[in-house]
Amino acid sequence: MQAANTLMDTELTDAQWPIADAIARQLVLDGVDVNELRKAIAYLRETVDRENAGRNFFDYLKTLVRHGNTIGHSKRTVDYYLSLDTICSQYLSSYQDDAPRILFLLGWAARLVKYYKEGVPTGELKVPEIKTERELEVQALAAENAFEVGQTLKATIVAIRGSKVTYELLGTIRLTIKEPKKARDFEEGQLITVEITQMRDGSPRKVKSV
Repeated sequence: MQAANTLMDTELTDAQWPIADAIARQLVLDGVDVNELRKAIAYLRETVDRENAGRNFFDYLKTLVRHGNTIGHSKRTVDYYLSLDTICSQYLSSYQDDAPRILFLLGWAARLVKYYKEGVPTGELKVPEIKTERELEVQALAAENAFEVGQTLKATIVAIRGSKVTYELLGTIRLTIKEPKKARDFEEGQLITVEITQMRDGSPRKVKSV
C-alpha cells in the first residue's frame, strides 16, 4: 500500500486518492482488460470540454453495456463493459458534473491497475472503504473537539421542514432532528445553543435545543 501511495499526485485530495485506488483494485479483481479502461478514458478525454461531459460519460458506459454483444470482440468484452459501468457508477457518480476530475481519477486508476497486476498477488488485494470529503471533515472535527454527551455547542439552523430542524455545528456537521414543540418558533439562519444527547464514532449523532 505504501508503494501505491507514492504514485499519487498531490492534486488528489485525501478523499479522492482512495477512490482511484479502489477503482484500480476492483478492476483487477474483476479481471478487466486495462485497454478497455484506456478506451473509456480516451473517449472522455475527447469530450471533456463539452457541456455535460461527465453525465454523458456515464451514458457512454451504459451504451457499451447495452450494445456490448454487437461491438465487443467476445463475451469477456461485454463483462469488461459491465464492470466498468458498475465500478464508475459506484465510485464516480458524485463527480458527474466534474468531467476533468473523473478523467484525472481514471488516469491514476489506470496506472495503479498496472502496478497491482505486476506487483501484488490478486489474492492479497482488498478494496478499501471509501469516505466522502464531508465524512473526512467530520472525522477531523471530532478528533479536534473531543465531543461528549451533555456538551453544549452553538448551532445554526439551516433548514426547517415541518417539525424537523436541520442544525449545522461548527460549520461542518449537519444533523436533522425532530423538534415538534420548537420548530415553528425557529427561523432559518438563527443561531442557537444545542446539547449533544447521543454520540457515534466520536461525533454528535443527536442534539436538542436548549
